[in-house]
Amino acid sequence: MSYSSQLDALGIEKYLEKYGEREMLKLLTCGSVDDGKSTLIGRLLYDSEQVHDDVLAATTKASSKFGTTGEEIDLALLVDGLQAEREQGITIDVAYRYFATDRRKFVIADCPGHVQYTRNMATGASACDLAIILIDARHGVLEQTHRHSFICSLLGIQHFVIAVNKMDLVDYSQERFDEIREAYSEFAARLQVRDIHFIPMSALRGENVVHRGESMPWFQGSPLLDHLETVHVASDRNLVDLRFPVQNVLRPNLDFRGYAGTIASGVVRVGDAVTVLPSGKQSTVKSIETFDGQLQEAFAPMACVLTLDDEIDISRGDMIATPNNAPTLANDIEAMVVWFDEKPMTPGQNLLIKQTTAQTSATIADLRYRINVNDLHRESAPELKMNEVGRVHVECARPLAADAYTKNRATGAFILIDRMSNATVGAGMIVERRIAKDALARRSESADAGSNVRLQDKRKVNAEQRRQRLGQEPFVLWITGLPRAGKSSLAYELERRLFEQQRFVQVLDGEILRLGLNRDLGFSGADRWENQRRAAELARLNTSMGVSTIVALVSPLAFERQRAREIVGDRFVEVFCNAPLEVCEARDEHGLYERARAGEIANVTGIDAPYEAPDAADVVLDTEHDSLDDNVQKVLDHLAAHGLLDQPKPLDD
Repeated sequence: MSYSSQLDALGIEKYLEKYGEREMLKLLTCGSVDDGKSTLIGRLLYDSEQVHDDVLAATTKASSKFGTTGEEIDLALLVDGLQAEREQGITIDVAYRYFATDRRKFVIADCPGHVQYTRNMATGASACDLAIILIDARHGVLEQTHRHSFICSLLGIQHFVIAVNKMDLVDYSQERFDEIREAYSEFAARLQVRDIHFIPMSALRGENVVHRGESMPWFQGSPLLDHLETVHVASDRNLVDLRFPVQNVLRPNLDFRGYAGTIASGVVRVGDAVTVLPSGKQSTVKSIETFDGQLQEAFAPMACVLTLDDEIDISRGDMIATPNNAPTLANDIEAMVVWFDEKPMTPGQNLLIKQTTAQTSATIADLRYRINVNDLHRESAPELKMNEVGRVHVECARPLAADAYTKNRATGAFILIDRMSNATVGAGMIVERRIAKDALARRSESADAGSNVRLQDKRKVNAEQRRQRLGQEPFVLWITGLPRAGKSSLAYELERRLFEQQRFVQVLDGEILRLGLNRDLGFSGADRWENQRRAAELARLNTSMGVSTIVALVSPLAFERQRAREIVGDRFVEVFCNAPLEVCEARDEHGLYERARAGEIANVTGIDAPYEAPDAADVVLDTEHDSLDDNVQKVLDHLAAHGLLDQPKPLDD
């Protein structure tokens, strides 16, 4: 039934209500050049009476100028709207068309077939549930058929319709159709696609598109539209794993703090326990707010605002999940990447990575291999050229809350962005995560968890007795700041002053750690976190022995410093050496910043790696203007004010 007929029969309000209740199917058409993708969509819209009269009139007029079907209307022009597309007779951009039948709503992405525009095709496929892959019956399975099929499989599309088009040009030969089906099935056996459906058709003549083709009585299957209306895609959606990337924090007044976003997967209900990543803080869902009012539950892909029972520091890029089913936090990720840029991707390249609402710096640490799209074999390659697909190892400046793409398409996908032009240069699908850098796992494995509590019970000398013997209250000073901000100078002067007061204190700085305990670590984001984790664990052990520790590390990310605070406990004092970047560069006698700006070294904090200044450090020092003695005294005054320089209280007999 056409739009006008449905409106006349139902009225606008009932029509919109009925329209909103229908399930939506997102699909794309792809294949080689001139396989008839645009014509197929045009025929689908035309024969199902989904084309408005003014659009049809404009297309009829354009057919006389650009058409390739003689006196008949060129249905491809319903989709190919760009002047260049009509002049060249090819699809360049991804064109989207929307229509509905009595059973379903549809969003169709008409993707270009030319190899030059493979990146456009990958973009169109990224949000689709089903792919219609067209094959010209005259030419059979081509390289571009392989490429598009592989990319659709890589992007997690589980439903393929192989539309063998232009059957009228091979005399509707069943033998030719069977040859193509056999050839494609042999290739598709290596793809991870569970549902492949073959339909012979002639889009130009409208056979087996909306109506059954009388010229192919040997085909007993359903026409394309019938299949699209009945294919089951609801089970493809992940409603088990709650993933709520925070897009914005809403604070219209002092009494309301809400976290806005779109549920990527799973279901959330009022009263559910949730955890916030990367901080690991937990709370309970207080309410679910929407434009239409409060709800008791919401599910993917609904947009909503969550409020929590507890006030937690949450910002854009954080992830809300369930405590017993949270995504892994990882700095290192393994992914399949489709490269978009004309300049090839090479190992060592520094980019931005955007995954859900989180964005941070990333480095292409390694190109594992490139995929040959013809035979799906792996090939070693020094670079990844435009429109090529390869597996890469990416190191991120801060941990991402990510899932494998096969488990969750929303949290397993990311894009790579050029830092200078801000252009999207690649799209990735996470296939594996390196769990060793998982901050939450490190927390659970720390020395004050699990079995170590039982070891503490077996000791004959407890922490209080050790404090009495040493005559001091132990603490951990965690000094953070940009390189050359004055951290080590402050640490060693504090050590001298405290030692003169007959206190037991140890300094841990980058050189001490990396020349000994952490000599096996590099400077990737993951290794930097591990460097800090080990320092925090060592400081925690020192505290249990009654010895104070001064840690002088850049520790650039707030998340990492918070984890260190949790490992150490309540005797943790964060000290921020606040000095502008230009001042730190002026003090740089060893050329660290100069080499970073020249591109000789990478991941230097302040240049090509981020530094998140503390929002509420326990002590903030102006190391640009104040003297070292003044800053040392400020730290000592803080320790004294909080009783950390007092003598321990006597033990009860």
